[in-house]
Amino acid sequence: MPVATPPESTESRIAEIARAHVRKFGASRTTIVGIAAEAGMTHANVYRYFPSKLELFEELTASWLRPLEARLREAADGADPAFDKLERMLLAVHRVYRQKLDADPELFDLLIDALAHERPSARRHRSRVQSELQRVVEEGISSGAFALADRRRALSLVFDAAHRFIHPWR
Repeated sequence: MPVATPPESTESRIAEIARAHVRKFGASRTTIVGIAAEAGMTHANVYRYFPSKLELFEELTASWLRPLEARLREAADGADPAFDKLERMLLAVHRVYRQKLDADPELFDLLIDALAHERPSARRHRSRVQSELQRVVEEGISSGAFALADRRRALSLVFDAAHRFIHPWR
């Protein structure tokens, strides 16, 4: 017996149409009216799900960052030595950013804009990445893998070094 797939939620349908519009027109030329027209609804109905264009863009940004954040949590939870975890995590962030920049530059630009304006999606993402990196550094210090006297300075060093390596500015 064939398994029926659940119908796509209105919110996810709006987000998918918005993604297509950002890719086609860029963020500045994407409009709620255009998204609503393609979705077959009024712009007022779109605003029921996303109170503003900015909040819709925040969701688009957060949606492609969630799998990366999950990978970082999995890496931090793994049984590998701390230095392997740290390397794997930094490379994962770099690869995901680079792949998004190469394959989907318009959506990547939403992250750049969110970072530049310190929007909630960027702050949450930065906080989650730093939290997972901090967990691994703390684990490395506790296990003796990282022989460091000053935890605060060690974390600062890792964050500063990682910033240059993974920060998504072009």
